Amino acid sequence: MQNHYNLIYREEEREMIPFCVDQGIGIIPWSPLARGFVMGNRTREKGGETTRSKSDGFAHSMYYQDVDFEIAGRVGTLAGRLGIPRATLALAWMLHKPGLTCPIVGMSKVQHLEEAVAAVGVKLGQEDMASLEEPYRPKRVLGF
Repeated sequence: MQNHYNLIYREEEREMIPFCVDQGIGIIPWSPLARGFVMGNRTREKGGETTRSKSDGFAHSMYYQDVDFEIAGRVGTLAGRLGIPRATLALAWMLHKPGLTCPIVGMSKVQHLEEAVAAVGVKLGQEDMASLEEPYRPKRVLGF
């Protein structure tokens, strides 16, 4: 199953992920970093530090709610406490979820690859997972 899934958008947890786990279907989610939103470089005015953050209309239609900024903030806080990059933490969270086998990560720099690979070695406790997940609020179904 190739689905839209990340810390900012978790609607697949309602039906599709449990179904896939039950049926032994592997899950390879796209946009595991929420089109970069979890990196903490977005503004409520739909801008940011990068060209993508300033011009990504698709992301603007999916993210940018107040709770999305709260979740991104928690990613930053926990990543800082653990001494790891935000991307590594967001991918590690995903790898701790049942049924998720291989997130689809877009990379344009060697650093992105290194941060993604490092996620495999990150162990998150229940408190860490709960801290990242607690602010989430249901959203309308997005994606394809």
